[in-house]
Amino acid sequence: MLRQPILLLAKSDKVKNLVSTMPVSSGIVTSYVPGETTGSAVDASAGLIDDGLHVTLDFLGEDTLDRAQADATVAAYKELLAELARRGLSGRAEVSVKLSAVGQALPDEGEKVALENAREICRAARNAGTTVTLDMEDHTTTDSTLEILRNLRKDFPETGAVLQAMLHRTEADCRSLAYEGSRVRLCKGAYHEPESVAFQDKVDIDKSYVRCLKVLLAGQGYPMIASHDPRMIQIASALASRHGRNHGTYEFQMLYGIRPEEQRRLAEAGETVRVYIPYGQEWYGYLMRRLAERPQNLTFFLRSLVSKK
Repeated sequence: MLRQPILLLAKSDKVKNLVSTMPVSSGIVTSYVPGETTGSAVDASAGLIDDGLHVTLDFLGEDTLDRAQADATVAAYKELLAELARRGLSGRAEVSVKLSAVGQALPDEGEKVALENAREICRAARNAGTTVTLDMEDHTTTDSTLEILRNLRKDFPETGAVLQAMLHRTEADCRSLAYEGSRVRLCKGAYHEPESVAFQDKVDIDKSYVRCLKVLLAGQGYPMIASHDPRMIQIASALASRHGRNHGTYEFQMLYGIRPEEQRRLAEAGETVRVYIPYGQEWYGYLMRRLAERPQNLTFFLRSLVSKK
C-alpha cells in the first residue's frame, strides 16, 4: 500500500532537498549505495568479486536536461571502466547505463545524443574487456531505449537490454529479444506506471514475470534474472533445468545490499550471480525506488532523517 505514495514522494523537491543534505554514510543510504566515488564503487566490486560474485555498476543520474552533465556522465563511466581494467576486475564487472543520464531527455536531439554517448561508453567497455547493459526507465522511454539498443547492437551486439515485467507489452518484447547472443535482464519494474500500460496488482506482475521467464529461458539468448523473490528464483531454476540450460548460460542478478546471503548461496551452488552496484552523488531517486519496493525500510530511513541533526 505504501509503494505508490513513496514513488510520488520521490518527485517532491522539498523532500529531495531535505534528504540530499544527508551524508551518503548515513544509515539507510549505505545499505544500498556503497559510496559516491569511483574508488568506493570499485572497492565494493572487488570485495564481491573476491566472494565469487559478478557485478554491474551504475553511475547514478537520470532525466539529465543539460548536455554538459550528460558528457560528465560519459566521462565518469570511462573513468570507471579504466579503473576496473587497471585492477583486473573487468572480467567479472560490467556497467549499467540509464540513457536519460546521457542525454535521452534533452529536447530535440535527445535520442541522437544518447546514442552517441552510449556508443562511446560501449567502446570504452569493449576496450576494457567488458560489456554494457542499457537500463530501462519509465514506460515513456521504452520505445526510444529499444531503438537505441537496436542501433548499438549493430556495432556492439553484446550490449544488454532490460525489460520490466510489470508492463503489458513485455512478454512480446521478450519474444523479440530472445535470440542468440542477446543478453536480457528481466526485472519486475520499479516505476510508478499507469494502469493503461502496466499491471498494478502484485499477483498479476508475478504472473507476467513467470510468463516472461518462460519465453527467455526457452529462447536462444542469455537471460539475466533480476529478482530477490525466492519463489521467482525457484521457478527460474526449474525452468532452466527443464530447458537443459547449464550454469553459465543464464545468470541471477540482485541489488547491492539486498539478500547478500542468498547471493553467496547461489554462487556457491555454481550459479552466476551478478550484483547491481549503484554509486555517485545522485542517489536520491534510486533510494526512493528501493524504499518503494521494500516499504518496511521506511522506518529506518525516517530514523536516519531525524538523527542527521
